[in-house]
Amino acid sequence: MAIRFNHRATLIYAVLFLCALPYLMSCSIILLPYKTVKGTVKVTYKVTKTVTKGTLGTAEVVYKIGDFTFKVVTAPITWPFTHDGLESIDDLPPKDAIQKGRVKNSPYVVNGKRYIPMSVKDAETYSEKGIASWYGYETRNKKGGHMTANGEVFDPEGLNAAHKYLPLPSYVKVTNLENGKSIIIRVNDRGPFVSGRIIDLSAGAAKKLGYYKKGTVKVLVETIKIENA
Repeated sequence: MAIRFNHRATLIYAVLFLCALPYLMSCSIILLPYKTVKGTVKVTYKVTKTVTKGTLGTAEVVYKIGDFTFKVVTAPITWPFTHDGLESIDDLPPKDAIQKGRVKNSPYVVNGKRYIPMSVKDAETYSEKGIASWYGYETRNKKGGHMTANGEVFDPEGLNAAHKYLPLPSYVKVTNLENGKSIIIRVNDRGPFVSGRIIDLSAGAAKKLGYYKKGTVKVLVETIKIENA
């Protein structure tokens, strides 16, 4: 009797496992489209901030990190985005989300595809190698100025960049793995939405890294730690 009981119990467990298998498979590990490195020790950069009156009637905030200067100006809400395909941010019309301050790491939709940025905590240990491209000069052929996905004036000659998953804004160190040059960049836009590319730098940043004429290059992108001076 004991042997028959064991066989029967085994059969029951097998049936239960087969019934639960689809659920278990649905709970498999999700591969994130970016990489964070736990325990990474990062150099801390001091940042200084000054505020002046800009030419657009809004304040111009100037951040200085090491040898790099970043001018940040809020774009007029009527300006178009650098990417025409931005449909929503945090399930709101993009400009409504910007005015409500709901951009930083909120999910967003571009050309029908939903993207979910990483958390601020995960961004602290972000490090990834991949292909960088550059963008910006195409906006010069369009009337007026353009705004980034977080509502800033887009400057094709500035030290700024677009990233699909980093919180906006973020600061990253970008290293050209072909020539060893490195610069610090302010990430304030979304993109690139081309397969196989991890970051889209402004034309000005691409020039400083030495790949403007080439168009693309393999880089290392790492978030940096900053503190007020």
